[in-house]
Amino acid sequence: MPRVKPFYNGFEQGPIRPPSEAASLLLRVTRNCPWNRCTFCPVYKGADFSLRPVDHVLRDIDTVATQLQALQQQLEVNGQVTYRDLDRLAIALDSGEQMALYAAYAWLQEGMQSVFLQDANSLVIRPDDLVRILDHIRDCFPSVERVTSYARSQTIDRIKPLDLQRISAAGLNRIHIGLESGSDEVLQRVQKGTDQAMQIRAGQKVKAVGMELSEYVMPGLGGRGLSAVHAEQTAAALNLINPDFIRLRTLALPSQTRLYEQWQDGQFIKMNDHEVAREILQFLDALEGISSRVQSDHILNLFQEIEGQLPHDKLKMMAVINDFLQLPAAEQMLYQVGRRLGVFSCVCDLDVPEMRQRAVTACRQYGITMENVDIRIDELMKQFI
Repeated sequence: MPRVKPFYNGFEQGPIRPPSEAASLLLRVTRNCPWNRCTFCPVYKGADFSLRPVDHVLRDIDTVATQLQALQQQLEVNGQVTYRDLDRLAIALDSGEQMALYAAYAWLQEGMQSVFLQDANSLVIRPDDLVRILDHIRDCFPSVERVTSYARSQTIDRIKPLDLQRISAAGLNRIHIGLESGSDEVLQRVQKGTDQAMQIRAGQKVKAVGMELSEYVMPGLGGRGLSAVHAEQTAAALNLINPDFIRLRTLALPSQTRLYEQWQDGQFIKMNDHEVAREILQFLDALEGISSRVQSDHILNLFQEIEGQLPHDKLKMMAVINDFLQLPAAEQMLYQVGRRLGVFSCVCDLDVPEMRQRAVTACRQYGITMENVDIRIDELMKQFI
């Protein structure tokens, strides 16, 4: 009996992307996560992993290209595309095409320079298929300068160097890897499915073929008991990888994760902001001999202003944390609340009267005191995951 081809249901986009890919066109190559066992991660739970047929991905690219052409024609006629124009163009389209239209519009506004391949691990598909997709992206969107994807270290470790080189040559020029930790004990406890040696091999392999590499680190993931080894071993792994970017993503625990259950059962001792701050300080201090750019580009992080190029910005980044730790306790609490609510972006914002008053008002509104600040901060962080 001939095999029935999967039905194409139209243009798709997945649920997440890195913050640094906010201006990127999102193209869904796979659905959900092929591992999906990490105890700290709430995403994709209860959802099956699947590969999208390559022809479907190519049709998505073609659909976006068609909608871009319609938008550019509108621009040539009127010099702008209004929301009324979008609604008018959308009337004649099915739901998938409408989604592609709005994705194309957002991408057009951002300059059409980058593409992000979804979902959690696009490199799990066959190298030939990925090269075919990348070639089509370049053919349809010549303005694209960067194509990126999430990938697991375990997947990168299995890819043959020649295949990874082909993928790089076809246009995939940045990989985002969730390192999370360089400690084998932490990685095993959170069921990451990898170890430090594999993380190092994968990172070095990406760098060897000329791709940019973003490694994500999760302060607090070791809990109170493994904080020191988490900081030291994560820095040790990164010192051997020398990624282009080291991005901080502070641990938060939504209730649908296994790690949250372990916290509630007393098996995991979650760190508060002050303890995590000291861990990050230890981590930064242990980074040696590399030229990575450190970025703290997520709302979950207490210190958004930790950003700089190693090695010369290292002391400046550490000073941000020391400045916080030297504040009186009441000022620390005010900054924590203001930061979690998006009022403050740096410790110096405490000196801005309007911002400070908003944080004071928020403390009163939410009933936040010195005694309950850690509990309230945990609740505020959940809404950003």
